[in-house]
Amino acid sequence: MAQTVNEMQIGQYLTLEEFCTCTQTYQKYADQIDPYPGNRSETIPALEALCHHILDPVIAHFGRERFQLTYGFCSKDLKRFLAQKDPETGIKNGRVDPSRDQHMAHEKNRNGKYYCVSGASGTARLGAACDFRIVGLESDRLVEWILEQQLPFDSLYYYGGDRPIHVSYAPQQRHSIWTFTDKGVPTRKGIENWIKATNQLN
Repeated sequence: MAQTVNEMQIGQYLTLEEFCTCTQTYQKYADQIDPYPGNRSETIPALEALCHHILDPVIAHFGRERFQLTYGFCSKDLKRFLAQKDPETGIKNGRVDPSRDQHMAHEKNRNGKYYCVSGASGTARLGAACDFRIVGLESDRLVEWILEQQLPFDSLYYYGGDRPIHVSYAPQQRHSIWTFTDKGVPTRKGIENWIKATNQLN
């Protein structure tokens, strides 16, 4: 990759390189993965919008040193490695759900269709997503701050107080918020106050 691409700023605080190389899977297989977008003309503006509307305000408030990005953009190469199992442990490298999680932003498959689509309709569900935490802050308090600030997220997933949250930004700004059971099943049970807050945003 050209140095100018590596050093490209996609927000006030983050570079494209940081956003594309933060996962443990990339770090493990870096010599085999091209982590950068293929459809740069559409994906990079989507990443910039995520930074501008969501991440820049978060970092400005909590501080760059406390912000920890754990999963940013998912390239086609990274998608392939996430779906594979570690040859030593037999454990899958990570979760990947490109049809709905928005980590692949505006990337397209070999048929020219967007990876991220909505349900059976197959309509494009664009935007961009990332997972992050604030060091020293419980993630439920981070979610509450995002809601208090009325940040225009599209979807937000809460996995637990000591785990990163997933946030996406897209033009539709659905303010969809979910948590998960111990078995990883999406639910809205227990987050009624958050849902009430998001309803006031819509």
